[in-house]
Amino acid sequence: MTPSAARLDLVDALRGFAIASIMLLHNIEHFDLTHVPAGQPGWLASLDRQIWDSAFFLFGGKSYAIFALLFGVTFHLQFSARAARGEDFRPRFVWRMALLLAFGLFNSLFYQGDILTLYAVLALALLPVARLRDGLVLATALILLLQPAAWLALLQALPAPAATLPDPASWAYFGRANEYLANGTLAQVWLGNLTNGKEGVLRWSWENGRLFQIPALFMLGMLAARQGRFALSHANRVFWRRALLLAVLAFVPLYLVNDQLGRWIAAEGLRRPVTVMVESWMKLAFMVVLVALFALGFHAARGTRVLRAFAPLGRMSLTSYVVQSLVGTTLYYGFGLGLYRVTGATACLAIGLALALLQGCLCAWWLRRYRQGPLEALWHRATWLGAPAPAVRASRTGI
Repeated sequence: MTPSAARLDLVDALRGFAIASIMLLHNIEHFDLTHVPAGQPGWLASLDRQIWDSAFFLFGGKSYAIFALLFGVTFHLQFSARAARGEDFRPRFVWRMALLLAFGLFNSLFYQGDILTLYAVLALALLPVARLRDGLVLATALILLLQPAAWLALLQALPAPAATLPDPASWAYFGRANEYLANGTLAQVWLGNLTNGKEGVLRWSWENGRLFQIPALFMLGMLAARQGRFALSHANRVFWRRALLLAVLAFVPLYLVNDQLGRWIAAEGLRRPVTVMVESWMKLAFMVVLVALFALGFHAARGTRVLRAFAPLGRMSLTSYVVQSLVGTTLYYGFGLGLYRVTGATACLAIGLALALLQGCLCAWWLRRYRQGPLEALWHRATWLGAPAPAVRASRTGI
């Protein structure tokens, strides 16, 4: 296997792992429809809570971070492939993101928490840094990861730190969403998701620092791809071991600090922005733990055989992500089977595992017959609309 092919194998498998874990989380939370079934026996309610806490500890905020990191990897692969031919990929990338926005808006009809629309807009932050030196890109990413809006909120709170803050604005939007997701028709869900739901998600993303973290992860992914960190080599094995150690050393104190913030900082005006910062850094550190463990597993011959099973999901990540929204919301929402009424986290985990396995098998079956997933092929053809045939063929080095 060439270094390039090995790099793409690892990237595809890691992306597939992210898609599968997103599937599990979405099922456990009924695709944003908050509801706890009544009348469950005590042992099942306790098991539900343990599964919920464990799943969100492992994947909450981390799966999307992996997805964002790999988005930056893909950008670099496409950008560098065009640059090697003396072409500037950035104008075509803007059009590509407009298409992704359209896919995201379609997905948002069913699932208000869609991430594609955010990625399509925030990915434009890659354009001004695409040709900068590594050091400048890293500095830009670190500034974003510091959560400047949270620091500003902290400074603004200093004159009156004990003032009572209103609930985060996103809560009201999500409260309204519960009603139409549980009891609305399909048309009401579509309208609610594109209006109330999208605004709620945007506000939540701002309140939790996602609007800074996501473009930073795009940039870090681009840097990792520049340095070939997803190639299978001894040097990269050493790199991921060190990354794992540093991430664990960062995660443990951040986790302990986050656990005690409520006791240490009584003033809500101070506690809320500090919580945003600490939680974002804590989740980032654990995301690096997951990526490093996956990369190290992929370096082992036996691990490669096992983990490569995620690759079909990764190669069809757009199709997989949209299909899981269509299927999941039909299962849980009121316009469909309404399973939110009777399923807790335990049952939803079983459903999510079954759906992830089925989706992985279907992706593998599809890719034995076709080069790309259906939405990937549509996205590819539309991206290169009007380009000469040699340029379209050359673009297949990207995703």
